[in-house]
Amino acid sequence: MIVNGNVIISDDIRESQFICDLTKCKGACCVEGELGAPLDEDELQILDEIYENVMPYLSEAGKHAIETQGKYVFDEDREHSTPTINGKECAYAVYTNDGILKCGIEQAYNDEKITFRKPISCHLYPVRITKYDSYDALNYDRWEICSEACVLGEKLKIPLYKFVKDALIRKYGKVWYDQLVGEMESV
Repeated sequence: MIVNGNVIISDDIRESQFICDLTKCKGACCVEGELGAPLDEDELQILDEIYENVMPYLSEAGKHAIETQGKYVFDEDREHSTPTINGKECAYAVYTNDGILKCGIEQAYNDEKITFRKPISCHLYPVRITKYDSYDALNYDRWEICSEACVLGEKLKIPLYKFVKDALIRKYGKVWYDQLVGEMESV
């Protein structure tokens, strides 16, 4: 385990190799599971503010789910998350013509309609944050749906902490990330 500031990082994040391979998994992380994407408290207001610009990117089913459930829900884990369509895919996810689920929020971001990329839990995936009173714990959420991402990561020799570089910088800052890389590479 590595400690960087008030963040504890599991060894799996240093030792594992990973690169999403959407052509293989088809964005399964947006549909598998029992709940929508976990949301940080500050992301709730952001979703309220950006929704009108994101709405054109969403499916009719996604819009309906948001209209009936809200832009975010208080889930069974007593945390906020994105609503889902019939308990399955995230209401903000949309299928492309080739059957891949992508984030409507991120599509609006890529088109420069908004400045918020997507929820940090999605950006960091497969790294999950568990928040404690005085620190965060980062763990690798191993899941069979990501097995092809592990194969591609191993083939290209990309460590998980480098795959989630942009998300880690977004969450903790560039100085923090640079310190993390120094720690990861010195072990």
